[in-house]
Amino acid sequence: MNDVPRPGEPGRDAYLAEGNARQARKRAAADALVRDEEGRLLLVNPSYKDGWDLPGGMAEANEPPDEALRRELREELGLSITSLHFLCVDWVEPHGPWDDYLGFVFDAGVLPPERIAELKPCDEEISEHGFFDVPKALQLLPARQRARAEQALQALNDGIPRYLRNGVSG
Repeated sequence: MNDVPRPGEPGRDAYLAEGNARQARKRAAADALVRDEEGRLLLVNPSYKDGWDLPGGMAEANEPPDEALRRELREELGLSITSLHFLCVDWVEPHGPWDDYLGFVFDAGVLPPERIAELKPCDEEISEHGFFDVPKALQLLPARQRARAEQALQALNDGIPRYLRNGVSG
């Protein structure tokens, strides 16, 4: 006999919640390609790890990646972005002490000089920021993020969103 409550029966939500609690959880991160009028990329230098990074960060529990990115940009740089365009998502395999995660990259557009002048690190997580020509920006990024950024730049140029596995187009 099947003890599974059917839709609409008492206990159905509790049964589904129990199954949900046993399923795997995925971490998600969201980063932005932010450019100036000369086409240079905005990078941030996190104080908690070595090397430069694209602006963005980890999503909180039940937070959509695009909203996580908007929150991170506000918290870390005082930057409010209303329009984001999806470029790619990268499944990153477990590495070091970390489980796998999904890394999203969005196009946050081109900032005019007056908005760039207002940018400043607003959070202790960011020690500095700067705009760099694309080749220099890519050189400054760690290998894992460099591969993702290169794919995101290609998606920006050709308009074709990408699904990646460890930075490589599938």
